[in-house]
Amino acid sequence: MSALLDTVLDIAGLPAEEVPPEAGETARLSLYDWLICGLAGREEPLANKLRQLAAEEGGAPVASLFGGGKAPSRAAALVNGATSHALDYDDTHFAHVGHLSVGIYPAALAAGEETGASARDVTTAFLLGSETAIRVGVVLGAGHYNRGFHQTATAGAFGATVAAGRLFGLTRPEMRAALGLCATRASGLKSQFGTMGKPYNAGIAASNGIECAKLAKLGMTSCDDGLMGDQGFVATHCEAPGTERAPADRFLFGDISYKFHACCHGTHAMIEALLEALSGSEAPMESVTSLTLYTNPRWLKVCDIKAPGTGLEVKFSYAWLAGMVIEGRNTGAFETYSDDLAADPGLAAFAAKVEVIGDAGLTDMQAEGEITFADGRKLPFSHDLARRPSLEALTAKLRAKAEAVLGGGAVRIEPVIEKLAGMSAMDLGAIVRENG
Repeated sequence: MSALLDTVLDIAGLPAEEVPPEAGETARLSLYDWLICGLAGREEPLANKLRQLAAEEGGAPVASLFGGGKAPSRAAALVNGATSHALDYDDTHFAHVGHLSVGIYPAALAAGEETGASARDVTTAFLLGSETAIRVGVVLGAGHYNRGFHQTATAGAFGATVAAGRLFGLTRPEMRAALGLCATRASGLKSQFGTMGKPYNAGIAASNGIECAKLAKLGMTSCDDGLMGDQGFVATHCEAPGTERAPADRFLFGDISYKFHACCHGTHAMIEALLEALSGSEAPMESVTSLTLYTNPRWLKVCDIKAPGTGLEVKFSYAWLAGMVIEGRNTGAFETYSDDLAADPGLAAFAAKVEVIGDAGLTDMQAEGEITFADGRKLPFSHDLARRPSLEALTAKLRAKAEAVLGGGAVRIEPVIEKLAGMSAMDLGAIVRENG
């Protein structure tokens, strides 16, 4: 077996008491954030279509669905993964190169409800699954993403498999088999960005995790090393694999980044930079003659839609979003991103003044640039999302996000912050099914 597979298996079997406390607390915040996103997305067209699919397929109703009702665990993972990613307002891990919660929490919760686990069991399984997805994502590297694969779905499926497998009680050999099965199942392409196919990718990851873990538990066999073996996942999906040498007990999950703007995370460093630079000053759009943005080159194929045709595409447009910030529009409100926004003549005119340049010297989490005004003034801006707030500050920001997104419904998820230790997976499922 490869060092990567050994490390993943060590992570999957890590005793709960050996999980770093701060990582466990961050996993709790990720659960809170995931519930915000899932509850907010439950009436999206994608969510309705997938709930209809789950109802048509039938099966044992053991796991809760965002929007109400229950379904078999695999179907629930698919529905909840896609639903929670439908609004693209969920967390990102930049080393993993993808979104963790939307691909892994749905599998962890579905497996937890089916097995009668505690809420803490669910968050621990999620955390260990996330750590797995990050390690696999680091080895696949930016090259895998740049080739067109969506790591949320590919590396994320391995994380979902570990999370589900842990809750289903897989032995180490069974977990190895489950990961081998996942290697032939994991999929997801960036060509889906801007369509319902992008959030569907998150649902695929979660569903694959449940399926592979269950099949391994039933005794289905697989190759010895589906990750790094000959013609395994890494060899077939990556030309220049990276190396992940961190031991199983040194967690990388703590670098998770949460969204406070309802658009692609690759645009958030720019948005934060502009907000900081313009704070307390007046900058009418017509007073700006040019705006130059420097960003990591990999974002150019993701966030640089020059002329978005829909509100969804605006979420992936640096030029449009820059104009929105300068005009004072709320980038954190879902209703901002209507299709009318894409047809706004003022934003279209401003977008023509924006130049986006790739700079390999910037990380995925950094942005910098300069605004030039008609009177000759130049205003530099920069931000690094790696500047992480304290857990207390992060909790406060997530609570504010919940209130902004869910309104009075935010009170329903407050027990996740205050009383998680006394909750069960069934209690979490009741929150997921909430329709009010």
